[in-house]
Amino acid sequence: MHSGSCHCGAVTYTVDAPLDKAIECNCSICSRKGYLLSFVPREQLQVQTGEDAMTTYKFNTHRISHQFCPTCGCAPFGLGSAPDGTETAAINLRCIQDLDLASVKITPYDGKDK
Repeated sequence: MHSGSCHCGAVTYTVDAPLDKAIECNCSICSRKGYLLSFVPREQLQVQTGEDAMTTYKFNTHRISHQFCPTCGCAPFGLGSAPDGTETAAINLRCIQDLDLASVKITPYDGKDK
């Protein structure tokens, strides 16, 4: 079980999944925000506090709901669907507490031209 939060702590959550791999996408939002994303089934993400206060940003194909805290602007996760329709959460590993990012297998993903 992993715990995460936005910068100010208004949004807290847990992820009940291994977070040992991630993608580093070069699309416009991921590169500007510095995301390292690990995708898990939606039911493995449990928002503890702040879910009703979060703001959503969608762009391009509008397939991912980028969630962020309106107070500090931190974007701890996004919500969407896998190609097979399964509800998915994209966890920003930079918002997970006590996760050694050096132990995560990071794979570059070319989302710039998609």
